[in-house]
Amino acid sequence: MARPDSEKFLLKDHLFNRKKVQQMADELDRAYSKFQKKAFIEEVLAGFRQRELKARITWMAQCLQKHLPSDYRKAIPIIVKALPAPSDPALSDDDFGDFIYAPYGEFVARYGCKEQYLEISLDAIYEITTRFSAEDCIRYFINSFPEETIKVLKRWSKDSHYHIRRLCSEGLRPRLPWAGKINISIKEALPVLDQLYSDRTRYVTRSVANHINDISRVDPTLAMNTLQRWKKSGKQNEKEMDFIIRHGLRSLIKEGNPRAMEILGYSPNPKVKLSDLKLLKKVKLGSSLEFSFNLKSTSRESLIVDFIIHFRNKAGELKGSKVFKLKSLVLERNETVLIEKKHPMRANMTTRTIYPGKHSLEIQINGKSFGRYPFTILRN
Repeated sequence: MARPDSEKFLLKDHLFNRKKVQQMADELDRAYSKFQKKAFIEEVLAGFRQRELKARITWMAQCLQKHLPSDYRKAIPIIVKALPAPSDPALSDDDFGDFIYAPYGEFVARYGCKEQYLEISLDAIYEITTRFSAEDCIRYFINSFPEETIKVLKRWSKDSHYHIRRLCSEGLRPRLPWAGKINISIKEALPVLDQLYSDRTRYVTRSVANHINDISRVDPTLAMNTLQRWKKSGKQNEKEMDFIIRHGLRSLIKEGNPRAMEILGYSPNPKVKLSDLKLLKKVKLGSSLEFSFNLKSTSRESLIVDFIIHFRNKAGELKGSKVFKLKSLVLERNETVLIEKKHPMRANMTTRTIYPGKHSLEIQINGKSFGRYPFTILRN
């Protein structure tokens, strides 16, 4: 039975609600005897009603500024004192922290990104990020004080706490999701990444791989050269280095970049034959695109099989496309495999509007096209 609209799950209410605000207020009350806990809670919650998730973070930072001492130098020690115990440094992954502490990073970025506050603000970021990542906050300082901030991040990249080390990569990412742009060259982050790629914590190495993937979208050659240099160094164990390479090259692999394919051990010209392709020619919007085909190899081949949907736009032109992962496999000589797929064509996607009419399906193997096939989407 479907839940009524009043019970619909909303991430903003899950992460920012009365219980969470009460938690923060109790901690601030213990750290600051003049804190007006009840007034803070009611003001914050009243402002939640008309605000989405990120706007709630900003709103809470504004409320903190109102309810803490107006002197930033006096407010920051209260926030640091109110923080709960740091995240467990013995953990290694999946420990992003509690979103309710995101407003602290916003507070530092909004009110403390000034030359006279630089040292105490960076010290506060260090403390905050072991409770909740301050990756967005640090970017304000990278833009305003690049030399000083990058110097600190180089030092932090050797820190004993893996949340601090991860921040050094994440904060410098060229295309960090949900964050503002940083105005430095992608090469300026490489000395930090050179320290972090050999990390023994997956939470850190995943960030490094994501960072390399960001770089690959700006300078593919730099990304691939860097990965090959790291692999040659032998400083990271083989299994983890393979993870970093695969994750770091994922965008180039989707694009079919020949050198990226070869780095991962895939031939850009695989000796395979595609046959017996079956494609549902007419697909109702809201149902699934169904297709299947056989692959036969004439030699032993490692394969990455993707499919691309070329979407019709409102004007009826096939100008938009998206690559989807289908299968990774190894085919022995003369081996044949059947590949089948049902891909939903939802009418209410938030990322794309699907228009009725002619679209096309393309099969891509190791970055090479193995044909493009038309199909039609019908209205319900």
